[in-house]
Amino acid sequence: MIVSPSILSANFGYLAKDIEIVDKSEAGYVHIDVMDGVFVPNITFAFPIMKAVKEVTDKPLDVHLMIVEPQNFIKEVKKCGGDIMTVHYEACTHLHRVIQQIKAEGMKAGVAINPATPVAMLTEVINDLDVVCVMSVNPGFAAQKFIGNAVNKVKELKMLIEQKGAHALIEVDGGINAETGRLVAEAGADIVVAGNYVFSDSDPKSAISRLHSL
Repeated sequence: MIVSPSILSANFGYLAKDIEIVDKSEAGYVHIDVMDGVFVPNITFAFPIMKAVKEVTDKPLDVHLMIVEPQNFIKEVKKCGGDIMTVHYEACTHLHRVIQQIKAEGMKAGVAINPATPVAMLTEVINDLDVVCVMSVNPGFAAQKFIGNAVNKVKELKMLIEQKGAHALIEVDGGINAETGRLVAEAGADIVVAGNYVFSDSDPKSAISRLHSL
């Protein structure tokens, strides 16, 4: 299992220290949640923070944009060190175009779907994607309770990927811990995003290791 610790749950006063812990762990990525207070009811990291994070880690940046009109910031994400850029299906009027623009900047393209969005909405673009992020909470806040139907969505998405001969990795974001991580792993997930579970542990590296071994 690829683990993508979300630094939204890190200690902002000691952010470099927490990122160093992730950097020395079995984590595959560093997950950065960008929220605008419009698409979701919260505001988080701006691009200077993303650039600063890139300077202190060797891990790829898994950038999740929970914002309106994400296409306006593709070049900025790349400039700040983004390796994977995930946008929301619900935020993109012309999703195919946005995916191609992300790829044109040399980044991997991801699309996230909210809990109420059916997997079938990605049928026409699944072959263009590197990552599909199944939201297992309603986006906007950390430490929310896992929505159980996400497990079924992972299974459905796995079937779609196989039927279409696609190669997208399945990422699950929200309410991930050892128990829910096991459920989505068994359903076919490739990546789990975990914030509170990792950074509330007295030993974040061990928490990451437990998820990695799923």
